[in-house]
Amino acid sequence: MKRHLLVGCCLVLVPLAGLGQSPDQKKATIAYLQPLQQKDGGFVASAGQPKSSLRATLTALRALKYFGGDAKDRDAAVTFVKSCFDKDSGGFADQPGGKPDVILTAIGAMALVELKQSTAPYEPGLLKYLGDQAKEFEQVRLAAAAVEALGKQPPQAKDWLAQVRKMANPDGSYGKGDGTARETGSAIVTVLRLGGKVEHPEAILKTLNAGQRSDGGFGKANAKGSDLESCYRITRAYHMLKAKPEKTAALREFIAKCRNADGGYGVEPGQPSTTGATYYASIILHWLGE
Repeated sequence: MKRHLLVGCCLVLVPLAGLGQSPDQKKATIAYLQPLQQKDGGFVASAGQPKSSLRATLTALRALKYFGGDAKDRDAAVTFVKSCFDKDSGGFADQPGGKPDVILTAIGAMALVELKQSTAPYEPGLLKYLGDQAKEFEQVRLAAAAVEALGKQPPQAKDWLAQVRKMANPDGSYGKGDGTARETGSAIVTVLRLGGKVEHPEAILKTLNAGQRSDGGFGKANAKGSDLESCYRITRAYHMLKAKPEKTAALREFIAKCRNADGGYGVEPGQPSTTGATYYASIILHWLGE
């Protein structure tokens, strides 16, 4: 009887050990991220990078939030983000004085919201820029994220939704082969952000579950292993469908393998730490119930 009880206890303890970061590990991740903020208030994507980046600033701020920290100088981060806005075009660039594009403009909009800044002075230019310029799916995907954050849509949003729906397979999934889960997750999130509905969520969840790989994560088409960016896209779809991956413990284990000794995360196991990958890890763990 005692032996049986011991075995039972061990079975309970094993999954508990892999639930996620310990408090000390979270502190180490915060300690990795905070020094990446530069004198201009922005963050670099990884240690040793020469210039602050709007993209890195947003991902660093979000990662810090989900790991329980904050920027050392939040006001300076606000100044940097605002300095990346191009008044003439209504878009955002990655650095002050740089060239705006759709994806960076979406990131700029989300950064303003993340920093709890009033978006009213920026909205006319932002919505016009995104509405006029977002054409390809990746542009539409990020534009949808931005307008969701802003709580307002340009007139073109209806066309975006129709465009994404036309990409669907007959069964409601997207993409093909071993890229189906990633493409389906990306498209479903975009549809939901634009106010569309998913007709058969059970079938979508089945598609996503079928795409989880032997290493516990999710990956791109024709890639041997998984990566945190694909895991992020797909786990966001689960979250918006109010579900979780079928093999949640395996996904946690994959994320843990992406953690580095410096406290940050690489996009794949063994890859250098970046703000982007660290954000992906932080938000996925949050969605999984950290």
